[in-house]
Amino acid sequence: MNAWTTRAVTASAAALALAGCGSSEGAAADGGDGLTVVAGFYPLEWAAQRVAGDRADVSSLTPAGAEAHDLELAPQDVAAVAEADLLVYLEGFQPALDEAAQNEAGDTAWDAGRAADLTRIADEHAHEGETAEEHAEHAEEGEATDPHFWLDPVRLASVGDALAERLAEADPDGAATYEQNAAALRTDLEALDAEMQAGLAGCAVDTLVTGHDAFGYLGDRYGLEVVGISGLSPSAEPSPAAQAEISELVRERGVTTVYTETLVDPAVAETVATEAGVRTAVLDPLEGLTDESAGSDYLEVMRANLATLQEGQSCS
Repeated sequence: MNAWTTRAVTASAAALALAGCGSSEGAAADGGDGLTVVAGFYPLEWAAQRVAGDRADVSSLTPAGAEAHDLELAPQDVAAVAEADLLVYLEGFQPALDEAAQNEAGDTAWDAGRAADLTRIADEHAHEGETAEEHAEHAEEGEATDPHFWLDPVRLASVGDALAERLAEADPDGAATYEQNAAALRTDLEALDAEMQAGLAGCAVDTLVTGHDAFGYLGDRYGLEVVGISGLSPSAEPSPAAQAEISELVRERGVTTVYTETLVDPAVAETVATEAGVRTAVLDPLEGLTDESAGSDYLEVMRANLATLQEGQSCS
């Protein structure tokens, strides 16, 4: 994929964080002393906005249109992290932010992964076809935990509940508001979950082949076996032998659609689809929104994903 060099907040948001004040729109209900919350990337930003409401100014370190995995921090971004009342991030997902969380944020850093109960280990398909030396090198790196929890709405709801408690620690006067907002968020996410359970209950094809291994938690919740062509990172290219093996798997299992992804170079997924003689469709891993996203927020994009999956997996 193309390397994205991402820059955190916009100039105005960075200046806002450095000045240590909230905007009139993001200020707390008591008139201007709202929390400053900085999130690593879109799903965390969206959840924080929903839970914090108007009691916090929430911004994302990953701008729209950038690939979240590849975040790099400019000096003003590091300063924004240091000045924030709360940093909401996902340890291990954005290495540059991990370092800033440890060195700059300290006790104000909050790892959403702890509330998400990250249990999935990386799919081994990305290592098939490697030489003995390549496999040994990856084995020494240890097993990688899948961080893409937000594609399971129920896990994201749990993060919202825990985030409400953390925000209440920083702003005790807002505790009731945070609790109510988290409950409303959970209601919306559980409704989405019910729609997805019903919509994906009768799929003729239960193997889901995607550009990278971002949809494992979604697959676990809705009974789909996910095969990520490029592993956990979209920038990791599989070997030719691994691509050929996945193409063969597509043919053997009657898979009719291979999914490319927004913000990710589709070339590898398209190659697998071409070799297997099947079509492609676009799924959104929701690592960031763009003007071309199939919705204006998490809920709309997930429902668009559901419609895409129902067609691609031949769901009744």
